[in-house]
Amino acid sequence: MAIYNPKSLRAEEFINDAEIRETLAYAEANKDNVALIDEILEKARPKKNGNGYTCAGLTHREASVLLACEIPEKIEQMYQLAADIKQAFYGNRIVIFAPLYLSNYCVNGCVYCPYHLKNKTIPRKKLTQEEIRQEVIALQDLGHKRLAIEAGEDPVHNPIEYILESIKTIYSVHHKNGDIRRVNVNIAATTVENYRKLRDAGIGTYILFQETYHKESYEQLHPTGPKHNYAYHTEAMDRAMEGGIDDVGLGVLFGLELYKYEFAGLLMHAEHLEAVHGVGPHTISVPRLKRADDIDPDQFDNGIDDDTFAKITALIRIAVPYTGIIISTRESESVRSRLLHCGVSQVSGGSRTSVGGYAGYCPEERPHDTEQFEVSDQRSLDEVVRWLMENGHIPSFCTACYREGRTGDRFMSLCKSGQILNCCHPNALMTLSEYLEDYASDATKDVGYKMVEQELGRIPKEKVRQIAEENIAQIKASNRRDFRF
Repeated sequence: MAIYNPKSLRAEEFINDAEIRETLAYAEANKDNVALIDEILEKARPKKNGNGYTCAGLTHREASVLLACEIPEKIEQMYQLAADIKQAFYGNRIVIFAPLYLSNYCVNGCVYCPYHLKNKTIPRKKLTQEEIRQEVIALQDLGHKRLAIEAGEDPVHNPIEYILESIKTIYSVHHKNGDIRRVNVNIAATTVENYRKLRDAGIGTYILFQETYHKESYEQLHPTGPKHNYAYHTEAMDRAMEGGIDDVGLGVLFGLELYKYEFAGLLMHAEHLEAVHGVGPHTISVPRLKRADDIDPDQFDNGIDDDTFAKITALIRIAVPYTGIIISTRESESVRSRLLHCGVSQVSGGSRTSVGGYAGYCPEERPHDTEQFEVSDQRSLDEVVRWLMENGHIPSFCTACYREGRTGDRFMSLCKSGQILNCCHPNALMTLSEYLEDYASDATKDVGYKMVEQELGRIPKEKVRQIAEENIAQIKASNRRDFRF
């Protein structure tokens, strides 16, 4: 029998089934233990230091106690604590990105994804480099600076060479004042050698959803194809870091397995990365299973309601305070509004989940024939930006840390010490000003520049505030772009 060991490189030891089951039993036994719950909440509370705030975070077992707790008063305290931690680490900034689907060819048999090999109803499509260029221009014309590229697993249609060439194409497109400054990559688990190639191509974060940490369920949900190998998939982040990629993103697909099990496994994976590499996940995504082509989410028994979803999100923020939490357009406007107060720090906007979904389509028109899942929030990027600002959030298109080498342990040390706010706040305002000047509607500009003026006044260091004001003035007066701290 495998023994739990967060420092092990074997999946069944750092995501240990017996440890998860013991954790869930412990959480159930202590879900009404108010003294313990208060102790856990106090441990997680932000503590003031000379530069800002620090947070201790929580272990998977401590966080699981909070997840099991059903005391309304304590749940409200969890939500408030999550909001406080997010404010302490990331302020009121929300990072904006968009997915770009390159190909839906796939050799896997994943039963929850319409790209599975046996699906003969979905049209198969792979973008040429010229089509990728047109997609990038369309995304730049919307105002995007950060992309997450997606592709099915197919060694013939989507080899690593195709992904690398696509990344090169994306970075090469300079249209008007537009540039894609960070390309995150969400592709199948691969080799150390291929991760080195991705690093050398200049990717931002390597993202791979675990889908489920329950090994038996995982193998049933992935009956055929290379993704069937649970250990190879689960150990992918270690190979990515061995290959020199120091920013990685985790996530599970809620709805496939019992959520308490997934929650504990997800936090154990974060603890494992910290224990082995000294750097936890740069991001954690919280997707829920959605309808798509031949996929009916009602066929799965483990769906979670909005209240449970919000609680999970808040507790991820409390347990892993430094991570970026991502909520996509899988969720509706109302759900996304709620989760913004539960610790979310990144959202997609104006997203298309079809291969070739941007070029040639107006904002109100979207193709559905190659969608990986139905998009619930179908607002344009401009509408999402304005909505964020009207609710007190700064939409940030910043990619400065990535391009200044503040990644991996360098980013985490700044984040955990509270110093990251010194550059992120002004960078957010400068990139927002770029968006307002180049892409925003008049209504969004009116809201935006009022926010920029107000937020400039909140920059504590006079020299930083002065430089930010001067740079924003140049953004308005000229075509100079890409100022950053």
